[in-house]
Amino acid sequence: MKPNMGTVDRILRIVVALVIIGLYFAKQITGTAAIILLVLAGVFILTSFMSFCPLYLPFGLSTKKKED
Repeated sequence: MKPNMGTVDRILRIVVALVIIGLYFAKQITGTAAIILLVLAGVFILTSFMSFCPLYLPFGLSTKKKED
């Protein structure tokens, strides 16, 4: 697994995940939508810490800066 996520991408994913978690605990999202969004938040956090997004691979995407 070669890292393919840049710093801005990782920070943005963590912020979005924290917002989703905050909305859940504030009871702004409930039911099936809450479960789906919490799973998405978990995926965002996991991929952020690994610096790797498997969905980027098939499209050849990378937000990581190229090293010289």
